[in-house]
Formats: sequence, C-alpha cells, structure tokens
Amino acid sequence: MLGTHAARGAWGLETDNGSMIPRSALDVLVDLSDRVAACKVSEYQPLALGFTPLDKTIGSGIRPGELMLVGGAQGTGKTTMALQMARNVASGGQANVLYLCFEHDEPYLLNRMIAMESALVHLPHKTGAIKIQDVRREILGSYGDDGAMGSQLASNPRLRPSLDRIARYGQSLFLLRGSQTASAVDNIRQLVRQHRALSGDRRLFVVVDYLQKVPMVSEPNTEAEKVTYIVNGLKDIALSEEVPMLAIVAADKEGLKASRLRNHHLRGSSAINYEADIILILNEKYNIVAKVNIEFNPYQAQRFRDWVVVSVEKNRGGLDNVDLEFEKHFEFSCFDPNGRTVQEKLIEERLYND
Repeated sequence: MLGTHAARGAWGLETDNGSMIPRSALDVLVDLSDRVAACKVSEYQPLALGFTPLDKTIGSGIRPGELMLVGGAQGTGKTTMALQMARNVASGGQANVLYLCFEHDEPYLLNRMIAMESALVHLPHKTGAIKIQDVRREILGSYGDDGAMGSQLASNPRLRPSLDRIARYGQSLFLLRGSQTASAVDNIRQLVRQHRALSGDRRLFVVVDYLQKVPMVSEPNTEAEKVTYIVNGLKDIALSEEVPMLAIVAADKEGLKASRLRNHHLRGSSAINYEADIILILNEKYNIVAKVNIEFNPYQAQRFRDWVVVSVEKNRGGLDNVDLEFEKHFEFSCFDPNGRTVQEKLIEERLYND
C-alpha cells in the first residue's frame, strides 16, 4: 500500500522526455470540484459545429480532447464542410479557430467564405447569393485604376454584405497555409500553446486539412508509419492541450473504387480508426442509395445528386452507424446545415466495426 507521502503527489518519475506523475482519483475529484466552484469547466462544454442533426448525434458538438476525422472521396465536400464548421464555431463566439490548410492558401479560403456567407443567410433560397467564381470576378472588378483596391473592395455592393458578416468574427478565425517544412506535429503543438499564452482562457478549435499532408522531420519508410505518427500526434495535442481537433483524411485506392466509402477505407494506417473519437464519412447520396430507390422514380434519382450522406461511423460519446444527409450548394461553397436523417435504404451494410 502506498504511504501518505506518495499519495500526496511525491510518487512519479521525471525523465528527459517528460514527467509521469500518477494522480489519485481523490486528487482528480478535488480538482474537478475546485474547477466547478470557479466556473472553469470549459472541457465539459462542447463546441457546436453548426450542423444541427450532426451536433445532436455526437452530443451537442465536439469537446476538448477529442479528435474528429472527416473522410471522403474527392469532390464530396470535405473542405467545404470543415471550413463551414470552422466558420460556425468562430461566428458563434464559442472559440477561436485555427484552420491549417495544405491544399489552398489563405486568400482562396477567404474567397470561399465570402460565397458561403452570401448563401447561408438566404437558405433554403439563394436569391442574392454570390457564386465562388463570381467572387473572384468581383474582386478583380473592384480593383480601380488608382490601385486603391482596399477601399473599393469594401464598397462593392455584391461583396459588402458578406464582408461585413466576416468582419464580425474575422478576428476569431485564423487561416494558415500548411508548409511541408514548418507545419509538423510538434510545431502545431507549439502554436496551440502560444495561443493559450496570448489569449488566456479563450478556447481554441483546430482544423487540419488534411492529415496525410502533415510533414515529418524524417520521412519514414512507409505511409502507414507516417500516418500512425501523425494521427497519434494530433490526438495527443487534443488531449494534452485540451483542444478539440478536426482533421480531414484522404481515402485509399480501394475506397475510391468501392461502391460505398467506409471508415476502413481511410488511407494510411489502422491507427486512424483507433485514435479518432468521431469519424465522419462523406458519400454522394446518388451513388449509395439502394437501386430500388432509383429504378422506379428517375426524377427522384436526379434529386439525390443534390445531397451528400454523412455517416457517423464511430462516436465514442454516443450513437454511431447513423446516416445523415445535407443538401450541397457547392457553387456557393457550403451545405445547408439543417440536414436530416436518411430515409432511404443505402447500399452496403456496415462491414467493419471498430
């Protein structure tokens, strides 16, 4: 039996690589009681992602310490959904957001946000919304002969409503282009710690777009080794730094050929399925509804093309094997966040369960 001295916290190990200090359940309970008394219980408060049926399914949102993975084939809207979630968290004043993107630079993401903002206020109607390609045209058209782009852009009648809305939460949403030299796991951790040092109690939500692009200082022999290291590292950041984290994950070759993408089709390592707390898989609805839904109603079949099915494949905090659907408005770089549960039968029953 441990003595009183050990029970008070002297039991532990200091190493060159960090500390190992066990805490008694009583110590943890006392600490929790003190946090409640001081109203410091942010780790128990989920961040609502702004997609109504999804938030309800995963327990009102994502919590500090949790790693959510979003997978899907090309063109299913992974970046669109992740950027919209980042926007929802920031615009709701819930937390600051760091959106680390390896595929697009900051101005490109901002252009998509402008189109997104123009549509979200009008849904389900899109009158007055501006398409992403028109955003670029308007920005170029706002550049006057005198070179005074800033003042002209702010007064552009088509862009101004979106710019005004972005300005309200823009200081809470940080965009960062990923680098194949600088954006390693340890540097992401240091960035999160710097945010805490500068912002105090202000919470942070981290989005990585996408996981397989995060670099390692010394590249391993196989992608499986690399992905194992990266997903373990991102999960450790979520836990040790008490931040909710979302990462987009690419599909493997088998998944791209499969009739329906599932969580075991995510590229790189089985560690993906073990480390994640929540896994969402995106599929085009038209491709995965049972044929009986298409054969006898061609008009309905065409409508299926307007929807993406988001399957909650893993959910440590609640229900999994839940299929939700959201109407896509990709010309405006957004989804209708209201969504609904899929009513039709889908092909390929669940074959894999972690």
